[in-house]
Amino acid sequence: MASQASLLLLKQLKDLCKNPVDGFSAGLVDETNIFEWSVTIIGPPDTLYDGGFFNAIMSFPSNYPNSPPSVKFTSEIWHPNVYPDGRVCISILHPPGDDPNGYELASERWTPVHTVCDVLKMIYVSSSYSYR
Repeated sequence: MASQASLLLLKQLKDLCKNPVDGFSAGLVDETNIFEWSVTIIGPPDTLYDGGFFNAIMSFPSNYPNSPPSVKFTSEIWHPNVYPDGRVCISILHPPGDDPNGYELASERWTPVHTVCDVLKMIYVSSSYSYR
């Protein structure tokens, strides 16, 4: 029997396929694993990334959407929100609740109402504001 997380991820994948969003695309890495997605983010116009195609893997925990996915670029990219190993560090990917370091508001962090599309849009937008 399918879990709530896998059913929700399947719905979100179908929604993205039916209603593509400019700036990125997504699909499964392996058709048998709904918890690992391959994403491509297209470099926003008039930025350092203009015309680039940047690949990443989105991994979802079994308790999604209660916990956020993780995103790791497999393409080489230099960005202040991307660690040298490719892991993405943005507020929406941090666990719900108060930030133990006091840098982020709880409202900036992950909540179960966020979708895959929300995360990808946030990554796309963060690349739009860097290095214009």
